[in-house]
Amino acid sequence: MYKHILVATDGSEPAERAMRDGFQLAKLLGAKVSAITVSRPWQAVAPGELMVAFPEEEYMQGIQQLAEENLKKVTEAAAAAGVTCETMHVINDQVYQAIIDAAEKNGCDLLVLGSHGRTGLAQLFLGSETQKVLAHTKIPVLVHR
Repeated sequence: MYKHILVATDGSEPAERAMRDGFQLAKLLGAKVSAITVSRPWQAVAPGELMVAFPEEEYMQGIQQLAEENLKKVTEAAAAAGVTCETMHVINDQVYQAIIDAAEKNGCDLLVLGSHGRTGLAQLFLGSETQKVLAHTKIPVLVHR
């Protein structure tokens, strides 16, 4: 049925539940698994005349550290489920497109996404991103509530 599953995660509880169930599905199907976490690139915010900027170097270090933490959880959960998982961290301001591109590039035939993500300084993955993936991909998507 499915031979290569891509799991998207931002480290949130909904994404982790989706990831764990995606690993169980992969194990049952004997499918290969890849996991992706996507970070938005640094940008300055300039409301009106006041410019507020978080230092780019600190931002990049922060998203890299968060991505490493998230992907470590992925690797540990995959091992606990008895599957191997290739991980990737992508920086792209269009999260949904990065997920679709990674799936297409890696020959994935199923996407597993949580229905809600989180927001914050290192915004990675939003429920609205899941909707965008659904609207723009031709690959089947399993949305985990």
